[in-house]
Amino acid sequence: MDIFKLKEHHTDVRTEVTAGVTTFMAMLYIVPVNASILSIAGMPYDALITATAVMTIFASILNGLWSNTPVAMSVGMGLNAYFSFGLVKGMGIPWQSALGIVFVSGILYILISMTPLRRWLIETIPIDIKRAVSAGIGAFIAFIGLQQSKIIVDSQATLVTIGDFKDPHVILALVGLSLAILFTLKRYRSALILAIVLTTILAWVTGIEKLPEEFVSMPASMAPIAFKLDISSVLTLSMLPVILIFLITDLFDTLGTLTGVGMRADLFKTERSIPLQKTIEADAFATMVSGLAGVTSTTSFIESAAGVEEGGRTGLSAIVVGLLFVLPLFFLPFFIAIPSNAIYPILIVIGVMMFSELRHIDYGDSAIKYSTFFILFGMPLTYSITNGLLLGSVVYAFVRIVNGEYRHIGIAMGVLALVALLVFFVL
Repeated sequence: MDIFKLKEHHTDVRTEVTAGVTTFMAMLYIVPVNASILSIAGMPYDALITATAVMTIFASILNGLWSNTPVAMSVGMGLNAYFSFGLVKGMGIPWQSALGIVFVSGILYILISMTPLRRWLIETIPIDIKRAVSAGIGAFIAFIGLQQSKIIVDSQATLVTIGDFKDPHVILALVGLSLAILFTLKRYRSALILAIVLTTILAWVTGIEKLPEEFVSMPASMAPIAFKLDISSVLTLSMLPVILIFLITDLFDTLGTLTGVGMRADLFKTERSIPLQKTIEADAFATMVSGLAGVTSTTSFIESAAGVEEGGRTGLSAIVVGLLFVLPLFFLPFFIAIPSNAIYPILIVIGVMMFSELRHIDYGDSAIKYSTFFILFGMPLTYSITNGLLLGSVVYAFVRIVNGEYRHIGIAMGVLALVALLVFFVL
């Protein structure tokens, strides 16, 4: 075990294994949730269950070996919703082409992670813009959760309105949401997956959903989605903003997660620390592979903090997480039988967690204040992370110019603003 330098990190095998099990339980929800979201794009649910588990195994073990940090990785929330609802459903892009976008953004991510451009992006885009993006994505996926669970429904008069709370399926979603909030507030380590399981059992017992005849089976094939990406169709100027959004969002998500987990475990001393750089590199490579495997971008999971709280300090705990994700591969019948209204409430709770980034934003800065508003509301109201970020970028640059603060715009935000003008008024 010298490869992990356990003594140097003041830990041992037992502690690392315990930390890995804890993180695994905290992030197990990603398997049914991600499969459910991406299946809306027309992709087969069975294959998505396998692909999600396989990418979690691959990315977590890769990071454990490459960076020796206790950070587990899997398919990121936010971009998966944008993939299905924004690109495929909203823009009419075939899911094969959308996977091409994931792959190309992964290639760019790798190039950035290996050059000074990574540090330039980190340092030139204001931290409050990054927080606004996180909160905006949270609002976006929470809105999707509310809409898909029918807690909020379409309205001819007001666009949206409250759903029918007498509908058993809506009641089931409300119960699932209540359980997820309750368990999260009580700080249960497996709060989200526990809420899914209990809500599912309730649906089976009450007859809202049918009880599966079996729970265990051999893993489903990834063949229907693996290597089905279409790269040539996305190598156009019109697709550039979408590719950049995947790239920037994945980078921001990873940096935010690593900052939180790293501070708690004292892993990354500076933005130039070797473990931080290697973790970003592992995430970048896994993102590229995820496009090949048939799922959206991977990212570092904030649930890794649960393992850190248990004492995880090295890559051994991340490898344990990866190995444990072999188990979901053999429980496909169970995952298929999970009702959608046991899953969508989880999006709402995750959205709330991401939304909480707003508390750190400096609203005394007028450029930040106005751009945050347009980012935050632009994402759910336009059903697009791209539009939200680009709207915010234009507003940010405009307010800086009005205030005579030209030098404070920054190259990165200026470029985003120009891309936004190109997208909105030319493309």
